[in-house]
Amino acid sequence: MSDLRFAHEPDASRYTLHRGDDLVSVLDYRDDGRTMALTRAYTVPTFRGHGYAGELVDRVVAELEASRDREVIPVCWYVADWFAAHPERAGIVHARAAAR
Repeated sequence: MSDLRFAHEPDASRYTLHRGDDLVSVLDYRDDGRTMALTRAYTVPTFRGHGYAGELVDRVVAELEASRDREVIPVCWYVADWFAAHPERAGIVHARAAAR
């Protein structure tokens, strides 16, 4: 997946993943300055089944882990499932969200 371009679009409250000129996946969020609620992961239907949403969540979590200034609230079912599949990354999940 080295031909992918990852971008943060804060004005739109989203992260995106492009393959070439094509937008393949989007992760929307709400940020209150302390936590980032990841609200919707979406992959364009023609690009589904190739792991793009998982790659996007992985990159967003890595960026948030590196900044160390936000905890994640996994509102979106896909993001919650991603954290369940990657328990080693759950240290960034907000305590109340992790208790669900």
